[in-house]
Amino acid sequence: MTIRMLKTLIAVEEHRTFSAAADAVFITHAAVSQQMKALEEMWNITIFDRSKRTPELTPMGRALVARARKVVRDYDNLALSVIGDDGLKGELLLGAVPTTLTGLVPLAISALKDRFHDLHVRVVPGLTLQLFNQVERGTIDAAIISKPNTLLKVHNWTEIASEPLQLLVSAETTSNDPVFLLENNPFIRFSRDAVVGSMIENWLQENQIQVTDIMELESLEAISSMVLSNLGVSIAPKPCVQNLNPLPLRRIPLSQNGPVRRLGLISRKDTAKNRVIDEVSRALWDVVKVGHFAPERRSGQN
Repeated sequence: MTIRMLKTLIAVEEHRTFSAAADAVFITHAAVSQQMKALEEMWNITIFDRSKRTPELTPMGRALVARARKVVRDYDNLALSVIGDDGLKGELLLGAVPTTLTGLVPLAISALKDRFHDLHVRVVPGLTLQLFNQVERGTIDAAIISKPNTLLKVHNWTEIASEPLQLLVSAETTSNDPVFLLENNPFIRFSRDAVVGSMIENWLQENQIQVTDIMELESLEAISSMVLSNLGVSIAPKPCVQNLNPLPLRRIPLSQNGPVRRLGLISRKDTAKNRVIDEVSRALWDVVKVGHFAPERRSGQN
């Protein structure tokens, strides 16, 4: 048995098929099949139910995956704990929700690269719950997400910014009443699969506001473009880092006590990369202080 075989087993569980797992770990479908058969023969157990068209993990197989995650995580942390570079070299897998990818994330990573030349940050985009699960499973090192309703004891959470939700309307709109605008215009909804989407839906229900949905999107840029084209109105977070050339939309506060998205960095407490994750937090805070997309003023530069 090798660590690589355990990583392949984990990839099969995460990606559901041998073919998808093969792509994830950069080997062939046949190699995945051979490795899984080798594990079954080595342990003399049935890891997969092959009676179905797509092999599925047996209860024993799922239990093995859970243990394999811990073994792989401990193995990955071993070299870092001995060498003592705390992850400031090599690769950091950083998850990020889509709304952070055009301002906050690129500036923070650029600052990190200026300070730590041997550190490579690989960005993994995704929605909050998806990234939360990936951090929990140890498939990524940390993630910038909306604060979930529940945090586990195994997690470290560092708040980066507060982003109040606001109503987006076209420049042609004259009213400043968010309730009137929501009830009398088509509504372009932020995906309910996202934490922000759930916040928006809860606020609408709590305030008994009836909207007429015409589309549901994940990308803030796509939503903003639809609103700019006067196709409807929307609700979205006010970005903690403004884009270089924001679209000419009107942005109206929802209410004095409207909902606020808490943006933060989540990681596992048992990671050996706490030092580099702390540096990521500092870089993010520095960018938020600037508040707009200004590459010439990123952290670490005069």
